[in-house]
Amino acid sequence: MTGVTGLCHPETVRVAASHQAQARQIAAELAAIAASGMVLPGSITCRRTHCGHPGCACHADPPRLHGPYWQWTRKVAAKTVGRWLSADQNHDYQTWISNDRRLRELLTRLETLGTAAFEQRKPRAATTDTRPDST
Repeated sequence: MTGVTGLCHPETVRVAASHQAQARQIAAELAAIAASGMVLPGSITCRRTHCGHPGCACHADPPRLHGPYWQWTRKVAAKTVGRWLSADQNHDYQTWISNDRRLRELLTRLETLGTAAFEQRKPRAATTDTRPDST
């Protein structure tokens, strides 16, 4: 195990070498995402629709719907917000959304490593409180 000194607590925290290696790998992937430049939350959906003209082919049997139309949606203050995109924007933004999803996966892996390291650490012996009485 390798020792890491925390900024808030001067004692050494022991972290398994395998955990540190995994953390370094995750850090490299995070750096690659940061170097790509953009992260965008949400998702993009392809939509095809009917129009309001009764004689249009979109009302035939079988229908030939209008589209494709690309819509980006995300949550803002617990409400879904959407925006229509061009085909070019869809192509560009899809990569950004993939970056966002990968970023979230990597952060979850880091949290899992931290939790595992915390759970493996043995608790220190209880210390006697040496603070002066405030009475």
